[in-house]
Amino acid sequence: MSDYFVYAIGAALVDTEIAVTDADLKHLGVDKGMMTLVDEGRQTEIKTYLSEQLATATHACGGSAGNSMIAASQFGAPSYMSCLVANDADGDIYVRDLEQCGVAHGFANGRRDGTTGKCIVLVSPDAERSMNTFLGISEQLSITEVNKAAIANSVWVYIEGYLVTSPTGQEAALETKRVAQANGTKVAVSFSDPGMVTYFRDNLDAIISDGVDFIFCNEIEALEWAGTDNLDAAAEAMRAIASEFVITLGAEGCLVFDGDKMHRLNAKAVDAINTNGAGDMFAGAYFYSRWRGESSLTACAFASEASAAVVCEHGPRLTQAQTIELRDAFFVN
Repeated sequence: MSDYFVYAIGAALVDTEIAVTDADLKHLGVDKGMMTLVDEGRQTEIKTYLSEQLATATHACGGSAGNSMIAASQFGAPSYMSCLVANDADGDIYVRDLEQCGVAHGFANGRRDGTTGKCIVLVSPDAERSMNTFLGISEQLSITEVNKAAIANSVWVYIEGYLVTSPTGQEAALETKRVAQANGTKVAVSFSDPGMVTYFRDNLDAIISDGVDFIFCNEIEALEWAGTDNLDAAAEAMRAIASEFVITLGAEGCLVFDGDKMHRLNAKAVDAINTNGAGDMFAGAYFYSRWRGESSLTACAFASEASAAVVCEHGPRLTQAQTIELRDAFFVN
């Protein structure tokens, strides 16, 4: 039996989530709905302009893959997270959060000097999130952080698409896939953000071009990757490189290919206040469902409900009590 159901690798970030207006985004020159890599100076500039809103800002340990592993673990699936945080206060917070949520990690032998990555998440009135990310020490994530033994003892690996922005991160993603395939561990990849497809296409293709077991992406990312404005055409193109996949469609639900047929699932109607973490929750809930032995279609149905729940909350995650309530309501024994 495997020690972990899912092993993930990605950037570790501490999020500061701030409510803003569209006018704020325009003044700051922020690309709405996108993840933009910035330096600490730019983050300071944003915080200074939004100083009055900082009093009500929320803080949480984030990073796409980290959020997904925490969700999977809170639902009940054994999870492992490979990432890089510094020997600083934010790093302490991040590691403590992983441990409290039951996610295994490789920090027992200490951490490096440096600065833990941070992300300023600007949430506009339409619930859209715009991220300004300073990777900090996460930019140095490399094959050193790839835990081959943990991968070999996992059923799935989950590779965060944001890794393609860094040469060493790209190498780590490729090594993770290589080790997984050598050990019969399934490979899932998230496109993560439209910018990863647009600006780092060659790196992304290097990870997925010879095929993966599952792809998580949203409609914008799928259309951009396929070079089309037709969703059906994008889905057909994706079948060439993924055994199974899901294309999330926001309030319209998702399109699921289960390895045999294409399915359209409707989304639960909710009043969203914050889309930060929706895709991360989807992946975490999906892996938990597969750990239960559910089909890919059922897993996506549960993941869709979990995403609908998290967009009604501030922050990228649900509480442990909320995950249990959601899980038990969906999987009625």
